[in-house]
Order: sequence, then C-alpha cells, then structure tokens
Amino acid sequence: MIKSSPFSTIAALSFLLVPTFAGSAAFPTKADTVAAAPETARLFNAYFDAKSRHDVEATMGFFSPQLLTYTDAVLGWPLDSYDSLKSVFAEAMPKWGSGKSYPVRVIGGPNSAIVAFVDTPELFGGEIRLIGAVDFKDGKIIRWVDYWDSTGFPTDIYRAVRTPEAKFPTDFKESGIRNNASPEIGKAAAGYHAAVSSGDFGHLADLLSYDVVYEDEALRTRVVGRDAVTRYLGRIVKSAPFGAGSTLLHVVGGKAGGGFEWRGKEMRGITAIELNSDAKATRITTTYDGRLLSADLRKRLVSLSAEE
Repeated sequence: MIKSSPFSTIAALSFLLVPTFAGSAAFPTKADTVAAAPETARLFNAYFDAKSRHDVEATMGFFSPQLLTYTDAVLGWPLDSYDSLKSVFAEAMPKWGSGKSYPVRVIGGPNSAIVAFVDTPELFGGEIRLIGAVDFKDGKIIRWVDYWDSTGFPTDIYRAVRTPEAKFPTDFKESGIRNNASPEIGKAAAGYHAAVSSGDFGHLADLLSYDVVYEDEALRTRVVGRDAVTRYLGRIVKSAPFGAGSTLLHVVGGKAGGGFEWRGKEMRGITAIELNSDAKATRITTTYDGRLLSADLRKRLVSLSAEE
C-alpha cells in the first residue's frame, strides 16, 4: 500500500485551489479517432468514462495484472505494479469531486497506441494536457507513460510533488516490450527521428504529406506545409531537446499512425504521428516539459518559428 503518494498530495492541494468543473456527466468533447483502430477507440472511450466516474474497480479493469508500469514522465512517478496503481486510484479518486479525465485524440491500435487527453483541475490542481504512449497485451494495458508540458501548471504543486533530480527515474520499462507497433508506424518513426536527430533532411520530404501539420505543444508552435515544416525543423533541431543527439526509445501505434518516445537534452518527450494511406505523415505533434528549458533557450526556440 502506497502512503502519502504524490497523487494524494496533489489531490489535497487541488481541493483547496481550484473551482469545480462545470461540464456535464458526458465528456466535454468528442475524441478525434480517425487514425485509430475502432476497438482501440472504444477501449479508450470506455476507460475514460470509468475514470471520469471515479470508479476504481471499473478503471482498473482495463489494466493487466502483469502491468509493467504506469508512469508520469514529467513528475517522475513510476507505478510499477497493478496493486500500486490501484491503491493510488483508490486514494485519489474520492477527492476528485466533479473532475474529469477525457480523451481528445486517439492514434493507432490495436496492439499499442497514442492517446491525447485532458485532466481537469480538480484531479491534480491545474489543467493538464497529456500525450500517453500505451501498450496492450491480450486487450489489457501493460504499459502507459504520460508526457506533458508543465509550464502552465501551478509552480508550488509542481515543486512539491516532482521527484528530486537525484532520484528521478530513467527507466520507464520500454525495454520490456518489443515489436508492439505496426511496421508502418515503426518505419515512419524511425525515419523521422533519424532526420531530426542527425540534421540530415535529405529524405525527410519523402516522409511528409504535402499539407502536413507540425505542432510543438511546449513551445505553442504550429507550422503547416511540407516545405515550411522542413525549413522549420532545419532551423530548430540543433537546439531543440528532441533534435540533434536525441535517442529513439519506444514506438507505439498502428497502420494509421502512433508515435515514439525519445530522450534528448536533459529530458524525455514524445512525438505523435498520423499517417495517410501512403504512410506519409499528415500531422506531427511533440510535447515535453518546457519548464526544463532555460528562459534564453525557450526564447530562442520560439523565435525560430518565424521564417528567415
């Protein structure tokens, strides 16, 4: 049994700091599932319904008893067993009030997927917009790792619950799962990462659709079009945490897309990729903890969104 977990600390603080959520019992928005396997879209919709009803038993029914990990990669919280995760939910959910957790985009499946979702402020003290890498086995979740940008999250809560740097975990069990993504997303992720990590864009255009949309959630940047995205990445990869020298860690997803976790300069992050019928990227979204960027580096990276 976990005692005085970071989840319970946040739940206690959030009860005092935030107003109640004004949404109805249903999700405030309908998830974009155009790039998801139907069964994966149904699974996530049912999972978040149970989580938003704060039903511990129903929520845990989606996880395998052989759970490898449920990890918040930004705060450094690995929950490496089914019982650990259940005890945390059992402690935290009764304190969530009218708070909700709901999906906004699902990519991939059926063996692994990307899910973008929102936790409303009641859950952890501030709104969190996350991208999770999720692996399944026999229809149950065996690994889930969340990434998000904490720059808009309350600083006092962040400092109180983030694992100290000296004890911050580095192993999120990615080595325990192999070949759980489709060949299409595996090839796309490897090709894209090879380009941005090396700065060699000779074949990048071959991986992108003509109207590809690129988004960096930590920098609040959006670039549209293959040529514009290629030029933008050329300007930014030498300094961005996902760029030069970064390592590809784990790929998830199906024929229509997915994404990959990466390790870069002093942090980990995730990049989601949607694919068209020709296996070219139509949308690329990356996120990481922008709070870890120095003020000068953040300004420089944001300024590089402008065309020269």
